[in-house]
Amino acid sequence: MNGQNHPFPEQQGFSTQDILWAIGVWSVILSLSPVVIFYVLMVN
Repeated sequence: MNGQNHPFPEQQGFSTQDILWAIGVWSVILSLSPVVIFYVLMVN
């Protein structure tokens, strides 16, 4: 976990950066899932 730059060495629960990162990941997954399903249905 040395790649992430956290302002505090001690992590207590979720920080704002972690929440924004999780929201960004889920938004990408939810936006790409219909594309992947459509692609799989078209290929098969």
